[in-house]
Amino acid sequence: MMGVKDRFMEHDSQVSPLDSHVGYWLRVVSNHVSHAFARKLEAEGVTVAEWGLLRELLHLGETSPYILAKSIGMTRGAVSKLLDRLVDKNYVDRWQSDGDRRYQRVELTAVGHTLVPYLAEKADTNDAEFFGHLDDAQKAALINLLKEADARHGSKEKPVK
Repeated sequence: MMGVKDRFMEHDSQVSPLDSHVGYWLRVVSNHVSHAFARKLEAEGVTVAEWGLLRELLHLGETSPYILAKSIGMTRGAVSKLLDRLVDKNYVDRWQSDGDRRYQRVELTAVGHTLVPYLAEKADTNDAEFFGHLDDAQKAALINLLKEADARHGSKEKPVK
């Protein structure tokens, strides 16, 4: 007669180990990469979410919070809170339209324009620390595989939070 422990052992041998899954390794690496980058940004007084918003503002130029939220894949409420913090830090200017107080515009300040390339170097350094051992073809292949997996599942969110 099979005891409880024997039944667990039988099931254990039928269940794949955690580290046999691609997703497990993606999460392990992602956690290391993200944590290291967050520490680098924290040393500069910026969060990862703030960095993502600043980087997107550099790309968009003067824009509305609505367009910024849509572009970065965050809610308008979350973007509004981030913008409040970035305005307080003098990295972003925000003003209301003269004709409609509900309509706002945002853009990087001169300080913000200087900060973004500096933080981009931190991002590049972080990437090199984790993936610098790969040659250009290997990096491109890895990125293409990840993009393909993302596209297959229709994800529209960006990992900036």
